[in-house]
Amino acid sequence: MEQNSRHSRIISFIKSQFPNQDFIPLHEPRFIGNEKKYVADAIDSTFVSSVGAYVNRFEEMMQEITGANYAIATVNGTAALHMALIVAGVKQGEEVLAQDLTFIATANAISYIGAIPVFLDIDRKTLGLSAEKLEAFLLKYGRNENGVTINTKTGNRIAACVPMHTFGFPCEIDRIAAICENWNIALVEDAAESLGSYYKGKHTGNFGLLGTFSFNGNKTVTCGGGGAIVTDDERIAKLAKHLTTQAKMPHAWEFNHDHIGYNYRMPNLNAALACAQLEQLGAFVENKRALAESYKNFFEGIEGVEFVSEEPDAKANYWLNALLLEDKEAREAFLADLNGNGVMTRPVWTLMHKLPMFQNCLHDDLTVSKWVEERLVNIPSSVRISREF
Repeated sequence: MEQNSRHSRIISFIKSQFPNQDFIPLHEPRFIGNEKKYVADAIDSTFVSSVGAYVNRFEEMMQEITGANYAIATVNGTAALHMALIVAGVKQGEEVLAQDLTFIATANAISYIGAIPVFLDIDRKTLGLSAEKLEAFLLKYGRNENGVTINTKTGNRIAACVPMHTFGFPCEIDRIAAICENWNIALVEDAAESLGSYYKGKHTGNFGLLGTFSFNGNKTVTCGGGGAIVTDDERIAKLAKHLTTQAKMPHAWEFNHDHIGYNYRMPNLNAALACAQLEQLGAFVENKRALAESYKNFFEGIEGVEFVSEEPDAKANYWLNALLLEDKEAREAFLADLNGNGVMTRPVWTLMHKLPMFQNCLHDDLTVSKWVEERLVNIPSSVRISREF
């Protein structure tokens, strides 16, 4: 199919999914439930900062949704990941294994501690960390010393592994978890994009020591900013909650602190918005999965375009729908044509090892990451109000 004709068909189809819009964003929030009611209630309560009933309710709802024993509310997903790595025991100068194709917050959170990211390749089907490449890297460079895994190339301890569920597609997290357990490496899931996604019937974020989520303005459900940590470990949960509230010791009036603390607690205003959004999570995800099915059926008839779908063991939230094009030239032409016609599309992130602050970090073979980076684009993925709401 000739490129201009192909792009015209794609533009027309996407516009048909979001009718009566001159410009179609990549992902816009939907405030169609109790958002205004709960925020007004939080304002009337005068508890608008990090103490309030909605913060507690938000944590309870996250436990109910994910199945985790504990949830800790944070100001954003990056803060959640930073804190998760701290309570997982990652120290300055130690290494954290991560995927090269990820949003920069993953690598930034590692760096906040003074730890060193090591970038590994992704799996072609899931777009998440490759279990095969992870195991190969550890067999090549890992050495166990008294229950601690050392990178023989650098001499540093490998303290943690942070796979990300890219665009809400679960990676092979059970295999990754088994590898990490075998090597005594803490598994911290970056589930920022995967709220409402399941792998083999289990919600993402629950396969390792800790999982983290984001509620940024462009996520499936949002509270403007916001994040959460989930874990089944009571000691870690209590420590995370303590450290995110400036490590203040309980007392009616005195100010005593026993650790370096962080101002990472989610404000009650944001939590009120989050609670209203979480009430709609199930409906939002089903709406987005219906959109993904429409896209999948359409793109089956478009030559040179592959629609990215969930794997058989996964149930994805399809946070952002993704296409793989023939090559970088085709990607650039696609981005230019669709954005030029009022349909917002974006390329995937620049690979982490290419960024100036991470260019000296160790990385292994990145064949799949480089291939995907040149071809992947995201297309409009918002909840369609006209269809189900």
